Amino acid sequence: MVRLEQFTTEVDTVVSRMRALGESWPEHDGVAVFNRVYLAVTEEVDQRLDAGCFADRRAAITLDVRFAERYLSVAEEGPMPACWRPLFQFRRHPGVRPLQFALAGINAHIGHDLALAVVDACRTLGCQPADLEDEFDRVGDILVSLEERIREDLMPGPDVLQIADPLTHLLGSWSLERAREAAWAAGRALWALRELPDVTEEFAQRLDAAVGFASRMLLTPLPD
Repeated sequence: MVRLEQFTTEVDTVVSRMRALGESWPEHDGVAVFNRVYLAVTEEVDQRLDAGCFADRRAAITLDVRFAERYLSVAEEGPMPACWRPLFQFRRHPGVRPLQFALAGINAHIGHDLALAVVDACRTLGCQPADLEDEFDRVGDILVSLEERIREDLMPGPDVLQIADPLTHLLGSWSLERAREAAWAAGRALWALRELPDVTEEFAQRLDAAVGFASRMLLTPLPD
């Protein structure tokens, strides 16, 4: 188990750890499917950092790494928040399709972890959420730009999904853009509540439970 305080703040290190995790799991494992998606996103962020695409490089690195730490802590056998349990419980279910695994992981990570990562980054940098908004939006733009590619790569066949396919309805029930907006609002709320630890804890627990429920719905086994 890796403790959070042992993490470095280098995106390259995060990328290396994700690659190592991917090599340790079977290709069709549901968590491995999400890990490949997240690795692609993190590599893209790393490339844009190197290219100078972020005005505040330190803030972008801090937010990206604190965000990744939340997932890596779980993947490396740390504490299991409710939002991640469905993916890890259903990771080998034969009736769940690869795209469902990817979306459930993205939902858990953005819906829950991103809000907490905003607070983590603010504490690390000694700033307010508003100071991170540009970096938050730029990372979000990378996610959106990759979302279509992710869906295409993980579609069950070469043709566009038919309207009768149950997966079509699941895809229509979840939105990355809405998840990002909710995460930003939740992060700001958690920061505003930081002087009220009991209220903060209750808010975080309810957020965790709600996101976990959505992930469980995304992982509904479907017929072939």
